[in-house]
Amino acid sequence: MKIRHFHSSATAGFIFVLLAGSLWAQVQATPSIPNPKQASGQKANGNDPSLTGDPSSPAPAPTSTAGNAHDASFIIGSDDVLAINVWKEPDVSRSLPVRSDGKISLPLAGELQAAGRTPLQLEEDIANKLRTYIADPEVTVIVQEIKSQNFNILGQVAKPGSYPLTRSTTVLDAIALAGGFRDFAKQKAIYVLRQDTAGRELHIPFNYKTVIKGKNPEQNIRLLPHDTIVVP
Repeated sequence: MKIRHFHSSATAGFIFVLLAGSLWAQVQATPSIPNPKQASGQKANGNDPSLTGDPSSPAPAPTSTAGNAHDASFIIGSDDVLAINVWKEPDVSRSLPVRSDGKISLPLAGELQAAGRTPLQLEEDIANKLRTYIADPEVTVIVQEIKSQNFNILGQVAKPGSYPLTRSTTVLDAIALAGGFRDFAKQKAIYVLRQDTAGRELHIPFNYKTVIKGKNPEQNIRLLPHDTIVVP
């Protein structure tokens, strides 16, 4: 009887272990109930619709890494070299200089005024011309070489000639770029030649002696494209 009792107890224990293991497996397989705040789209760190998976929630706006490709303040001038690209239209795309009359010629678009326009404005002008032949033309204009933004300095300086112009170049800057004066330069009689919008030539005096002493600072003007400084 004792032996039978021993085997009955062992069998019962074995069955109990099997049942317990089966119940534990069922518990593990049961999906967890989501947190009510998470189900409603409310996270612990704030309401972020992009994290909820709710199709009605607005998607986050894409982040653009591209910078602005156009300098709205740059004005195209004669002799500047432009790279004009029309997407998927290699026969129209090309690199060409702005003529002395300020115009360019482009296949299908014909003649266009480039001087006095910004690259962005010229893109719009070209696109408008091409719409007759191309559906939704995508045009890019890049200034490859800036040749219109120059000034000249002549006379009694160490290195007379033509120099590239920046936005902040003044008469004093120009003299420094040209290596300073020669021995017999008339530093009180310098002047700037400038052509106004009406085509008239202006004669703007510059007295180096007084300007470097802090007098008449208004004479140290910022230069414009094609200004010519004369040092007698």
